[in-house]
Amino acid sequence: MATRPAAEEKPWELAAHPRLPKGRTVAVVVLDGWGEAAPDPFNCIHVADTPTLDALKKAAPERWRLIKAHGTAVGLPTDDDMGNSEVGHNALGAGQIYAQGAKLVDLALGSGKIYEGEGFKYIQQSFQDGTLHLIGLLSDGGVHSRFDQLQLLLQGASERGAKRIRVHVLTDGRDVADGSSVRFVEMLEEDLARLREKGVDARIASGGGRMYVTMDRYENDWQVVKRGWDAHVLGEAPHRFRSALEALRKLREEDPKKASDQYLPPFVVVDGSGEPVGPVRDGDAVVTFNFRADRMVMLAKALEYEGFDRFDRVRFPRTRYAGMLQYDGELKLPRHYLVAPPEIQRTSGEYLARNGVRTYACSETVKFGHVTFFWNGNRSGYFDQNLEKYEEIPSDAGIPFNVQPKMKALEIAQKARDAILSQKFDQVRVNIANGDMVGHTGDMEATIVGCKAADEAVKIILDAVEQVGGVFVVTADHGNAEDMAKRDKSGEPLRDKDGKVQTLTSHTLNPVPIAIGGPGLAPGVRFRTDLASAGLANVAATVMNLHGFQAPDHYEPTLIQVVDE
Repeated sequence: MATRPAAEEKPWELAAHPRLPKGRTVAVVVLDGWGEAAPDPFNCIHVADTPTLDALKKAAPERWRLIKAHGTAVGLPTDDDMGNSEVGHNALGAGQIYAQGAKLVDLALGSGKIYEGEGFKYIQQSFQDGTLHLIGLLSDGGVHSRFDQLQLLLQGASERGAKRIRVHVLTDGRDVADGSSVRFVEMLEEDLARLREKGVDARIASGGGRMYVTMDRYENDWQVVKRGWDAHVLGEAPHRFRSALEALRKLREEDPKKASDQYLPPFVVVDGSGEPVGPVRDGDAVVTFNFRADRMVMLAKALEYEGFDRFDRVRFPRTRYAGMLQYDGELKLPRHYLVAPPEIQRTSGEYLARNGVRTYACSETVKFGHVTFFWNGNRSGYFDQNLEKYEEIPSDAGIPFNVQPKMKALEIAQKARDAILSQKFDQVRVNIANGDMVGHTGDMEATIVGCKAADEAVKIILDAVEQVGGVFVVTADHGNAEDMAKRDKSGEPLRDKDGKVQTLTSHTLNPVPIAIGGPGLAPGVRFRTDLASAGLANVAATVMNLHGFQAPDHYEPTLIQVVDE
């Protein structure tokens, strides 16, 4: 599916749908991390008690079907690229496919435009007298970063004047196999050795595992970021080694269970006299090379905010800092970035607001931005405050998701129910996050509990839709909880040396369901049978139709048709 360019300037008024009425309340429910996979013991959605979603599935193929939520369908480079919540909600809200995340970076690196932008020129000012520090996930998983992009950035920066480069590596083991960190570090060391042959002082300076060092998210545990700050910026860590390879091998050998790639303790690389080879100093440049935002925002705050107070930074070096992308469009964080975000224009939210549709959007903290900011095309605030209300339910702070797997699903559903029954809104939009957030923990029992809670939440919402004679759309943004086992090429679960199935904690490449229904759904509405490759971007036109409007012609086509009965 080709990436669509932004629409040319067109009128905002939407034409009435010739066969679907206006005035129906439309509930849009996004189940985060809820893909479709074959039933087996590692499919937590299948194992969980989910009678509401099971009942919706029985309406296939007329009112339940699958759509794509990864790869080119959401603007990513290839169909080997997993979707994520940001690009998924962009596609759901935009109705169009825009180059996203890794693809944006690929285009900028491939064309060389990354080196012409304000962000690179900003950090380039430090190349003459300072060090360029590159901090990020060492992985080819394509979820948060990609190793080949780091390689190109190293090459491009060295060719454009970077004389001293330090790489601060975060090992993965979540989106790629545990233990693969050794291979990535070996390849990186080869690249750095070639740069040294060309006169560039290039070395690995520090590191640690992504779940224990630096890459926390949603302000769950600032100590994770502090451990990264101490190692990357201060050059201080409990473990000191002469090389990153030595660090990986010794730390993993000492405690294989605790020192997996995900949870590798922080370490610094030291020289012959025991001094760290790459602490961050005044005048240096810093780039966080992850393209995905959620696990870089907290470090970005520590690197950029003068009045930062979440932990004692000890010292705050005056650096030129840039992200690979801008990680938070609402906070404008960071101020400088190497690759500009996609200019998503004329989203469904703006169209509906301009056509008088009253909207209520709600989720808990961890996904609130997805049903608002990302849904609206990376745009903060309201399109029309008189027509819209956004409500955030605080997530449990500091409590692992597998400890409280029900999260805030029922609270979100109750808020949605109240909004529907008030009849003050034409669209009620929510994200229920359990399948994704609990799924990422790798705790299958907890994920099963979370899926059951999500199903209970959907029932509350659909019961309210029933009471007001409304319509519902239930879908998802990407897969996760439907497959919790790593698998070989034949699809069989991979096992460790003790015979235990290796847990999958990442998103998946599976399609996601979409279901429509409710007493307000006009007779004869069916899913079309001619859109086998439809994806998340087709949902916006579908929702517009259910509101009684024809979608703009530059949108991906609607999933529904009206047939005579």
